[in-house]
Amino acid sequence: MPKSISQKPRVALFVTCLVDLFRPSVGFASVKLLEDAGCDLEVPMSQTCCGQPAWNSGDREDTKDLAKAVIKNFEGYDYIVAPSGSCAGMLKKHYPEVFAGDAIWEERVEKFAEKVYELTSFLVDVLKVEKVDAIVKADITYHDSCAGLRELGIQEQPRKLVNSIKGVKLKEMKDSDVCCGFGGMFSVKYSDISNSIVTTKTENIEAASPHMLLAGDLGCLLNMAGKLRRQESSIEVRHVAEVLAGMVDNAPIGERASKSGRP
Repeated sequence: MPKSISQKPRVALFVTCLVDLFRPSVGFASVKLLEDAGCDLEVPMSQTCCGQPAWNSGDREDTKDLAKAVIKNFEGYDYIVAPSGSCAGMLKKHYPEVFAGDAIWEERVEKFAEKVYELTSFLVDVLKVEKVDAIVKADITYHDSCAGLRELGIQEQPRKLVNSIKGVKLKEMKDSDVCCGFGGMFSVKYSDISNSIVTTKTENIEAASPHMLLAGDLGCLLNMAGKLRRQESSIEVRHVAEVLAGMVDNAPIGERASKSGRP
């Protein structure tokens, strides 16, 4: 079991594929937040995909191969933290399903899964972080990503930290807990339905009149940002870690308009 948090916990950051390929600043923001919270942090260089796309597509064998590689790379740490409710949900909730009934791996995977947390949950629920040292002068709305909310109970944790940022006003949108239409492979296989869902989502975002949209999953953010950009919206789109770490331009909102819609 993980050591007492009175000691400096040895934490591994699971960066995620989308962060690595599309928005590395989310990874750097996560590093800052975890180190500021007193973690002995490492980022294993040999990490790969968690296997979620294969799992969602019914490819069980490739899922197992990827999962075994992740477990071998990360199980030696006290905690495994990911800036994504979706990937954290895969590691924590679905890995035990992948290896259910496997006499060799089942117990090993259960011990691994116990140590997995989404970033804001780890900061608030485990490390008991009450506030962050950041200043962002903006009205913000927050989207609750499906996997983080429904699989891991991520809802109040990011809001608690966002509300501690100096200059922020949190403006809740209608149906913040309803899907954005991404759903990984769903948005590819059922693009028309996905577009309909994200259209409703962006209407709710716009109605809240925020300067900035936040979420904890980059896949959701890319989906919503793309739709907002096509609608020529001025709303800036950011991963919650970037804002909590103070890694956003704190210029007046009007001067940041050129960045609108880009996660």
